[in-house]
Amino acid sequence: MAAFAASYGTNSASARAWLAELPGLAAGFLDRWDLRPDGPARHGMASLVLPVTRADGTPAALKLQQASEDNAGAALGLRTWNGDGIVRLLDHDPGTGTMLLERLDAARPLSSVADDDTAMRVLAELMARLVAVPAPPGLRRLADVAAAMLEQAPRAVPALRDPAEQELVRTCASAVAELIGEPGDRLLHWDLHDGNVLAGAREPWLAIDPEPLAGDPGFDLWPALDSRWEEAVVGSGDVTRAVLRRFDLLTEALGLDRRRATGWTLGRILQNALWDVEDGKTALEPAQVALGTTLLRHRGM
Repeated sequence: MAAFAASYGTNSASARAWLAELPGLAAGFLDRWDLRPDGPARHGMASLVLPVTRADGTPAALKLQQASEDNAGAALGLRTWNGDGIVRLLDHDPGTGTMLLERLDAARPLSSVADDDTAMRVLAELMARLVAVPAPPGLRRLADVAAAMLEQAPRAVPALRDPAEQELVRTCASAVAELIGEPGDRLLHWDLHDGNVLAGAREPWLAIDPEPLAGDPGFDLWPALDSRWEEAVVGSGDVTRAVLRRFDLLTEALGLDRRRATGWTLGRILQNALWDVEDGKTALEPAQVALGTTLLRHRGM
């Protein structure tokens, strides 16, 4: 747990309090759900995962995370998908956000697959299965997320130094404004990239760590498009070709209208830009600029 605590950050009082409670929280759920530790803990940026064995001998994973808006709908989304293309939820404590999950092979993420075409096809196939499911009531809605972005955009644009980047963000906002009247009703993962797919026993590959959202599948493409950017896209020597190959593969697998999917992908670029400005940055990430300009030029609104 010490490594996780060091990486988690203690800038807020709530984060410090949660980290202080974490050992007791873990012990409490091991006892409550009759679990036995079964290997070293792993962690991401926001959660600690303990490999465990259930009383009947079934391997599982105990996921401990500080309750937040980002993970508030995770259990509802996982229950709705019911293991179809994604990790199965075995138990859940709503008060703390703690989840007991099917055990997957954390040592074999999809990002370990060297061939980019193979990895992108896996992402496309999983995404198509996930967005085929209607979103249940009670999740965050893309309509609300998009409306908040449009409200924030005019104040954020001047913070960017480059006039071309300012214009790109304005264009992204215009694309969202054009689509906001039809935000969609599919169950979106919101963060499906090659690091959030693990090898499993039940299926070769299963998605993990959703941040469920009700909306248009086009809003779910960005993380896959941005996966292994430097290695697979920039390293190819032809960024335009690589971006379009990925975009066309994903939209074909999901059966999406490419013009509409372009608009919602620009919405993700807008969202990332707003987050960057909020963090004090004055320039966009190169991947955002390259993806945005490529899609506008070749698959534009």
